[in-house]
Amino acid sequence: MTRLAVPKTYKLYIGGKFPRSESGRTYEVTSTKGAFLANAAQASRKDARDAVVAARSAVSGWSGATAYNRGQVLYRIAELLEGRKAQFVDEIVNAEGVSTAVATEQVDAAIDLWVWYAGWADKYTQVVGGANPVSGPYFNLSVPEPTGVVAIVAPQGSSLLGLVSVVAPALVAGNTVVVVASQSLPLSAISLAEVLATSDVPGGVVNILTGSAAEIAPWLASHADVNAIDLAGAGALDWIDLEIAAADTLKRVVRPDGSGVSVAPSLDRITAFTEVKTVWHTKALL
Repeated sequence: MTRLAVPKTYKLYIGGKFPRSESGRTYEVTSTKGAFLANAAQASRKDARDAVVAARSAVSGWSGATAYNRGQVLYRIAELLEGRKAQFVDEIVNAEGVSTAVATEQVDAAIDLWVWYAGWADKYTQVVGGANPVSGPYFNLSVPEPTGVVAIVAPQGSSLLGLVSVVAPALVAGNTVVVVASQSLPLSAISLAEVLATSDVPGGVVNILTGSAAEIAPWLASHADVNAIDLAGAGALDWIDLEIAAADTLKRVVRPDGSGVSVAPSLDRITAFTEVKTVWHTKALL
């Protein structure tokens, strides 16, 4: 008897759960040769609002965790991703039309990014913060703190590596994220959400939407409860208008870098989503 395959259902990832879009909409995801791969949920503005609410509710717990603990959690993601490498390689081969060797390199690079950023979790504050020389009987200390909820438009030319390259640095400092995955290559994003859900990442820390960035990004840019927006994958959109909308609500904005595939790891990617708090304290007079 011929066995029927069990096709995977790809949903959104909001608040640690996997809901369908409240609109009921889906869209077809095809390979580079036009072959049908799956139906993905097409997120609506209501889904984006729900994701922001979930992200906001998770800020205090995630930012309040110790830096060492956040590093452990990010490293745990790398461990689980390593264990499911074959699945991600297969998805990338089917979706992007690349060879198994190229897909394996991309998955390895994504795993390495999680490890690289995990290592910075309890170190970047010493590098970018410190004591400031002041005139007077005072201590003056500057400490970076997370900016809060970060909305991200992931690079559109990569199914996994591009997503990891923008999500991981935002998490290091204690931010929570709402990320719009690549519209044409969304399947690995939801598979990564399954890794996040089975790791130690608290629900709501990462929220992944699939669908049209052109539909969702303007709303996220103007949302008053989003503190920063990363437009890494918005190069094909009218991102100047997105930046203007973000300025109306005083958001931190990171502009597209032009690659559209992935963002190189750097300390600047971490500090882009931090605010510096300066503390003054009097010295004891002898």
